[in-house]
Amino acid sequence: MSQPHALSDDQVTTELRKMTAFIRQEALEKAREIHLKADEEFSIEKAKLVRQETSRIDTEYAKKTKSAGMSQQITRSTLANKVRLRVLGAKQELLDGLFEDAGKGLREQGAKDKGAYEGVCKGLILEGLYALNEKKVTLRCRKKDEGVVKKAAEGARGEYKEKMGGREVEIVVDGKERAGGLIILNTTGKIDINNTFDERLELLSVNALPSVRTTLFGENKNRKFKD
Repeated sequence: MSQPHALSDDQVTTELRKMTAFIRQEALEKAREIHLKADEEFSIEKAKLVRQETSRIDTEYAKKTKSAGMSQQITRSTLANKVRLRVLGAKQELLDGLFEDAGKGLREQGAKDKGAYEGVCKGLILEGLYALNEKKVTLRCRKKDEGVVKKAAEGARGEYKEKMGGREVEIVVDGKERAGGLIILNTTGKIDINNTFDERLELLSVNALPSVRTTLFGENKNRKFKD
């Protein structure tokens, strides 16, 4: 059996160099792996942070954009409402002035043209006579209109008698009313028909307002229902 020979100093040195080179190579490869893994993890983490920050910025931008859009919508809506209210106010002012002028015109016409005023009063009286169908009625008018109203009453009584087959009606004129036109009361005074100019103009302003509005301002395309 052969005996192991001891290594010489040169052989030991050579073996040590080989082992050192092997260990060094292993360390370099391990360091390279660690470096590559660190770079990969850094890239992944960096991409993750970039995505998170980008998402945060996008969300914040979306919120600000939405808030700005809502603010603009509110501003536009507020301005549109203000303009609409101003337009409506101007239209209503024009309509009020129109009916006010009509009322003044009626009062002035009654003072200027007695014949026309008498004809108007006759028509109003007949309307009341037919509606009440009483044997006696009282006409309330302005004190200064008593003469015209009495003449109109005579004409209305004659026409009423003719149209109603000879039916007579007693008409009493009372100058206690303040407005132009007249009020017709039945025998007991509990039932009356208000045919003053102010009342008729008020009814006209309600009933004729839609057509007057359309004539002045045109058809409103936003209205779903007609008056």
